[in-house]
Amino acid sequence: MSFTQDVESPNVIQQQDVIPKDIIFPPSDLESNEPPLESDLHRDQIDLLIRLLRWFWQQRHDCYVSGNLTIYYSPQQRKSENFRGPDFFVVKDTENKPRKSWVVWEENGKYPNVIIELLSDSTAQTDRGLKKQIYQDIFRTLEYFWFDPHSLEFVGFELVKGKYQELHPNERGWVWSEQLELYLGIHEETLRFFTREGELVATPEEAAIAQQQRAEQEQQRAEQEQQRAEQEQQRAEQAEALLAQYRERFGEFSDE
Repeated sequence: MSFTQDVESPNVIQQQDVIPKDIIFPPSDLESNEPPLESDLHRDQIDLLIRLLRWFWQQRHDCYVSGNLTIYYSPQQRKSENFRGPDFFVVKDTENKPRKSWVVWEENGKYPNVIIELLSDSTAQTDRGLKKQIYQDIFRTLEYFWFDPHSLEFVGFELVKGKYQELHPNERGWVWSEQLELYLGIHEETLRFFTREGELVATPEEAAIAQQQRAEQEQQRAEQEQQRAEQEQQRAEQAEALLAQYRERFGEFSDE
């Protein structure tokens, strides 16, 4: 959904040899400078996707998960041109560490394996058109998805022989991501991840609540078992008392 523009023109590369020497380019640790998000829904959705995957992959150290962070990809290695800020992206086979931005030439030439853009009134055309073309032809991103938090439009693509082909959802409307080895689908009007077995990938809060509920259920089952045991004990004691009364009145049972 970001408004970041590519600063590029046909003359940029041709004029690179005549650029004045006194031009000072940004430092190599340039911070991401993405514009404000369009709505609470967009911000919350991006935060949710990042938190979910980081939590689900907390034991992994070979993936970088981020969003609304600038990706610099100038062939001339200039941070003054050719940059984009995907709403959500994942880079595999890389070091998991905090970054101010993603600089392709400082990351062994790696581009995102997965990108998700959140559509809005002001960016939908670019997300469906120009950005899709850039992610296909320049980034060569293997999977690209877009999602509209308002209309719930959700579409995914995979790169096949250099061209994006639309991914077909299953009967639940979920789309399988081979890169993430997870399904993506809409749950309660929010884009979420699902495991291969169809289980919702929980947030840390949801996981804590579920664990607490399981503990409460186990406690309830234990209490019910204890109640059943006490009831059995009471019935046994009542039977023993009745037997004692019978013996007192009629004596021992006769085998005859």
